[in-house]
Amino acid sequence: MRFIAGLWRLAIAGLCFVGTYEAWQRPELWVYFTFQTGFVLGFTMLWAAAASLVKGVQPPAWLKGMVTLYALIAAIVAFLLMPPDDPNYVPQILGVMTNTMLHRIAPIMAVLDFILFDSHRRFKWHYPFSWLAYLPLWLAFIVIRALIWPHAGPAAGGNPYPYTFIDANALGWMQFGISCAELAAGFFILGLILFIIDKIEPARPLLG
Repeated sequence: MRFIAGLWRLAIAGLCFVGTYEAWQRPELWVYFTFQTGFVLGFTMLWAAAASLVKGVQPPAWLKGMVTLYALIAAIVAFLLMPPDDPNYVPQILGVMTNTMLHRIAPIMAVLDFILFDSHRRFKWHYPFSWLAYLPLWLAFIVIRALIWPHAGPAAGGNPYPYTFIDANALGWMQFGISCAELAAGFFILGLILFIIDKIEPARPLLG
C-alpha cells in the first residue's frame, strides 16, 4: 500500500507544480494564496512520496497538517467564491485547466491523502493556533505590496489585491479588518476540524 500512497502523493505534487508554472511567467500571480500554498504543498507531497516509496522519514506532522489545512481552504474558496475558469484564458494540460488542477483536484486529493494515508494522533494541541501564523504574514505582504505598487495587479485593471473579499481599496480599512478576522476564524475552525479528525482516526493509516 505504501507504493500506492507514494504514487498518489507524486500525482498531487505533479498537479501542484503544473498548476503553479504560470506564476513563473507572471510573477504577480505569486500574490495569490493558492499559488503560494500550492507550491509548498507540492514540495511537501514530493517529500512524502519519496518517503513512502523508500521507507524514509515522512514530513513532520505539523507541516503535513498545515498544507492539508491550506489545501482545504483553497478548495472551499474555489468551489464557493471563485467564478468558473475560462478556458479561453487559462492554460490547459491534457484538456484540464491548470487552475482546476491547483484549486480543486490537488486540494481534494491532499485531504484524502491526510484521511487515508497519514498516520494519526500526532497533532499537538497548539497546531490549530500555530497554523494561523501564515495568514497575517500573507495579508501584510498583500497590503505592503499594494501600497508600494498600487497598479501591479494581478487583478483586473492592475488592482493589486488578489481577492475581492480582502480588497482594501473597495472595502475600506474597517471592512478589510472585519474580513481578515473572518478569515482567521475560518482558518481556526477548519484547523480544529483537522485536529479532531487526527484524534478520532486510528494511529495507523487507514490504508497502509
